[in-house]
Amino acid sequence: MKYGMDTRAEAVRYFEMGFGGKLVGRLLGIPRATVEKWLYAYRALGKEALFVTTHRKYGHETKVRAARAVVEGEMTKPEAMEAFGLKSKTQINDWCRLYRQGGPDALLPKPKGRPKKAGPVFSSREEELEARVRELELELEIQKRINALAEEIERRRRTR
Repeated sequence: MKYGMDTRAEAVRYFEMGFGGKLVGRLLGIPRATVEKWLYAYRALGKEALFVTTHRKYGHETKVRAARAVVEGEMTKPEAMEAFGLKSKTQINDWCRLYRQGGPDALLPKPKGRPKKAGPVFSSREEELEARVRELELELEIQKRINALAEEIERRRRTR
């Protein structure tokens, strides 16, 4: 969390006094964009929304229902945030964008990490062993060439 609870509490106090995001940002020395997000969450969910520091994971169905409700005009973004317990405007914005671009499937979780490298597929143990023998023979041939080059370099160095 970049800004502590004291800073957030001060922002809430200013919001309750009716100050806007631009002024609160200037008073606290915080970027306006950050304060605008806080103000949006404050208006949509109340001051408690600014003090939640844990990240929740949402299931595919929840994401689809929230995005569909906003995209199809059944709810506004603040209403969807309250109905589905979202603490950030960014979440609903991202979900709506993805839903518009690719439908419900776009909200499926993405696989993490590097994809596994597909190894060679052998039909039999014999075929696998033959491939390994070819690999070892190639390594041996490379090593022989390296040794021959090293000997050639050594021979030339001695004749100078």
